[in-house]
Amino acid sequence: MIQITILFVRTDSIYKTMAVECWDAERDATQYQGPGPIVAHPPCRAWGCLRKFARPRPGEKGLALWAVDKVRECGGVLEHPCGSRLWPEAGLPRPGKDGDQFGGFTLDVDQHWWGHRAQKRTWLYVCGCKRNEIPSMPIRITQAPCVITNMHGLRSGMTGYRKEVTKREREATPKEFAEWLIEVASRCSRKTEK
Repeated sequence: MIQITILFVRTDSIYKTMAVECWDAERDATQYQGPGPIVAHPPCRAWGCLRKFARPRPGEKGLALWAVDKVRECGGVLEHPCGSRLWPEAGLPRPGKDGDQFGGFTLDVDQHWWGHRAQKRTWLYVCGCKRNEIPSMPIRITQAPCVITNMHGLRSGMTGYRKEVTKREREATPKEFAEWLIEVASRCSRKTEK
C-alpha cells in the first residue's frame, strides 16, 4: 500500500485521525523528501483574494511554491483557494485548460460538495494521474447554510444574510473532502520523467 503524506496540516487537523503521515508547522513540511504522493495544503493568506490584509510570517509565501515543486516531484494534489495568485506565479494551468509539461492539471471544486457548511471554492493542482482517473465528486447544487465572510455589508436580518463560519472551520478540511483528496493522491504516481 502506498503511504500518502499530508503536508502543511493544522495542529488539530482531521488528517491526524486517518492512516496517513502528517506534517504540521512543528514538524516542518519542507523537510519531507518523498518519495510517496502528497496532499499539500500550503498557507494561502499571501496568495488569496484578501492578501492585501494578510500578515504572513517571513518565508511563508514561498512555502506554496515549494509545495508545487514537491507535488510535481512526488505526485499528488495541492489545494488552494479559487483564484489563488499562486497559479500565474508558478505557471499552473487554470481550471479547464490543458495540462502542463509536468502532466499536471487543475480542478475547480467546492468544499461544500463534501460537507463544508459554507461555499468554499477551491482549486486543486493534480500531478501524477490523468483526469479520467480522478474519483467521482459528490456535486451539490444546494446553497450552503453559512458563508466564509459577510464582507459585502450584509447584516443579520437582511435578505441573503447567512451566518459566518468560525476561523477554525474556515481553515479546516471537511472529513469527506480529506478522504477524497487522499484517494486522489493514492492514484498519483511519483514523477520519473519531466
